[in-house]
Amino acid sequence: MLEVHFSMPLYEYECQKCKKRFEKIQSFSDPILKKCIYCGGSVKKLISSAAIQFKGSGWYVTDYSRKGKSAEAKEEAAEKKKESEKRSESSDTKSAPNKEKATAKPKEK
Repeated sequence: MLEVHFSMPLYEYECQKCKKRFEKIQSFSDPILKKCIYCGGSVKKLISSAAIQFKGSGWYVTDYSRKGKSAEAKEEAAEKKKESEKRSESSDTKSAPNKEKATAKPKEK
């Protein structure tokens, strides 16, 4: 048998008189608290940050903020790669004759 548990929301209140804060689990249909559970003073319902935790990919700023720029970034990276390859090729061709001389076998006497 499958059991389904529904969570009830947690509300936070602050007393206007004693300044204490407390939490109360209430249904959506329950009336809002009007009196402090500690001193009986009037309370105000606070807006709390939601207890949400996102997991997995797609929830990071970098995943969305550069969506339109990703093609541009890839092109720039490809251009930089080509430039670095050209530089390394030109430095290899300049030093190639020296390498041949260095790798030539000495004559035996």
